[in-house]
Parts: sequence; structure tokens; C-alpha cells
Amino acid sequence: MSEFHALKIASTEALTPNSVALTFEITTDLKDTFSFTAGQYITLKHQVNGAEVRRAYSISSSPSSGQITVGIKKVPNGTFSVYANEQLKAGDVLEVMVPEGRFVFEPNSSPKNVAAFAAGSGITPIMSIAQTVLESHPESTFVLVFGNQTPGETMYLKDLEGLQTKYSDRFFIQKVYSRSQEEGALFGRIETSTVNFIVKNKFKETAFDAFYLCGPEEMINTVSDTLKNNGVSEDKILFELFTASETEDTLAENLDGKTQVEVVVDDETFSFAMDKKSLVLDAVLKEKIDAPYSCQGGVCSSCIARITEGKAEMVKNQILTDGEVAEGLILTCQAHPLTPTLKVDYDDV
Repeated sequence: MSEFHALKIASTEALTPNSVALTFEITTDLKDTFSFTAGQYITLKHQVNGAEVRRAYSISSSPSSGQITVGIKKVPNGTFSVYANEQLKAGDVLEVMVPEGRFVFEPNSSPKNVAAFAAGSGITPIMSIAQTVLESHPESTFVLVFGNQTPGETMYLKDLEGLQTKYSDRFFIQKVYSRSQEEGALFGRIETSTVNFIVKNKFKETAFDAFYLCGPEEMINTVSDTLKNNGVSEDKILFELFTASETEDTLAENLDGKTQVEVVVDDETFSFAMDKKSLVLDAVLKEKIDAPYSCQGGVCSSCIARITEGKAEMVKNQILTDGEVAEGLILTCQAHPLTPTLKVDYDDV
């Protein structure tokens, strides 16, 4: 389930003074394994300063390109992001998990009108989605609202302007800068007035089929709420968090005792006892079980498993639908066991 492959970095490109694009060399025997849908991400695993780190990064290249490229923005005091920007080079080898993720655009034979709201490094999956939308049908359109501090700190700016030139009648960018006044750009952050300007003014004649939101939680909540207030149905709004707000684990305070856990990973079954105050994924990893995971913060979907017996409750859930939860799916990095026994299956998702 936690399927990693050693991939060589084919090239690196500085996108801004604080971000880099890594393109991986995909050998012929791995082409099918690393095929992906626009919007998906990969998990990178590497030893940094003697410790294993895993990080999930969205794929910015389009499926049609035949490449796997990710953009990595340097985070202050970050472990892997600083290492990637300052030390990784062409020829280095990283362990890479196969593409996954649900924040996707799957083209069909009909034209689509798609809008996206992205902030900072939230542009990475949007790059792949935008290219795929525009390639999928000669009448498809894409509107991007992209927030950054300054043009100099804008990831993939040249690539976006290249798309604008190539698809001048179908690709539209509304730039938003918080620390720079620029011609044709809005000043400030993406907020309620920004969304209203797009859907009620600038593109009021466009019937959008989908809205893709990617960035910090506060921006996503603001854009999503404003779209709903403008009559957009919830099923047309897709989002992916790059960072989530801290959530206090009050659930653990009210739990006592132990749970006997049975875990299925890669057709193997493991059994152990854990404290109910602990999170399922933490307990699984403590037992040295090779379960899939990446962010450990409820932001990605790598650690999803299905409950086949017993009950568990999540501290927070911003990924699974109510229907999926009802079917028994959980984010194991967020789940506490509630019953004396709990059986979870990482394979059956």
C-alpha cells in the first residue's frame, strides 16, 4: 500500500527566490505506475539530517506532458522544503510514492467552464488542472484568481503567462498582490469582494461547471462561503488545503482504556493494543507497520483506511464526505478508537 519507487531528479528549476520545481525521470517500466490525473499529488520520502521525512507535493505538470514535476516553496524553518530548495540537484534520487489524491479534474468529451482560486503554492495542482481543462476541449475556458505577495514571489508566473498567450481567448488570470501595486492586478488578499467581483461582475455571463480552491484554510473557507452565498451548489466546489488551522484534540481528554486493534496493510494482518487517547496512525507507526501516510495533519488523503469492525472518531475531517464516513472510511491520522476492539483495512479504500 505504501508503494515507493526510487526516482532520479531529471532537472531542477528555480521558480522564485524561495521556490523550486523538481522534475523526475520516469523510466519506461514505471510509465504506467506513475500515470496520474490532473490535480493529484506524490509523497516524497528522504533522509534529512539522519531522520526520515515524508512530504506530499501536488503535481504541477499535466498528464499529457509525460512528466512528473512538483513545485516546492521554502517554508521558514522547514525541514524538507529548505533542503529541497538549497541542496537537491539533478541526479539525486528520492523515494516517491505513486500519485494519489481526490482533488482532480477528469476530462470528458464536453466543454467545461472552470474557475480556480489559489494562493501562493496552492497554484501547483491548479497548473496541472488548468492545462488539462484547456487541452481537453477547444471550447473549454479557465478563469484563475491567483493571490501572492509580489510578482517576484509568484510561482509558475512565466508558465501561466505562456498559457495566457497560447489560449488567449479561453484562459483568464486575475492577479491579486498583497504587497505590490501592479497594473491590472487587485491589491490585497483573496476575500469576499474578490469572489463577488469574479462571479457577479467580470464573469457574470459565464456558467461555471466547477470551482477549484487551493491554499490556506482561511482563504478556502472565505471563497467557499461566498460562492455558496452566490447560489453555487456545494458539489461544484472542490478544495485542497495546503495548511490547516491547529485543532485542539479535546476528544482524547474524555477517552480512557485500551483498544485491541487489527490492521490490514498490503494483505498482511497485524494485531496490537493501543491507548484510546492515542491516534490510530501514531499507534500503527509505533508498531513499525508500513502503513501509508504523508502529512499526518489531516490535509492529504494518504492515510485513509476502512473500519471493518468497531468504531473510531476523527478529531477533524476536511477530506472525507459524510457518505464516505458512513461507509466506514477514516483518516487514521485523526482517528481515536472508541470501542474495545477496532479493525481497520488500509487496502480496502
